[in-house]
Amino acid sequence: MNRDVTPGWKLVSIDVSGAEVILEGVHLWTHEREWRRTGEDPITVAHPSYPAQRHPMFVYELILPSKRIRFAAGEFSNGVWGFYSPK
Repeated sequence: MNRDVTPGWKLVSIDVSGAEVILEGVHLWTHEREWRRTGEDPITVAHPSYPAQRHPMFVYELILPSKRIRFAAGEFSNGVWGFYSPK
């Protein structure tokens, strides 16, 4: 069963765990321990290389002294992560 893709999100990065992922000028993996799930339902995304595949991504916030960053992230496969930001 194919779920619909959640509208309003855009792909930021797909890469291996720990790779450099910059969002709003911040390297997200550097702050991994500070990611906080928002409690929202996971979004559903299509795999960038295999659009028929659907994957859930949890919505997180990273709260830093100078900014609050909201993003969605999850694994497409073992160690391969996708990151999305609100459009």
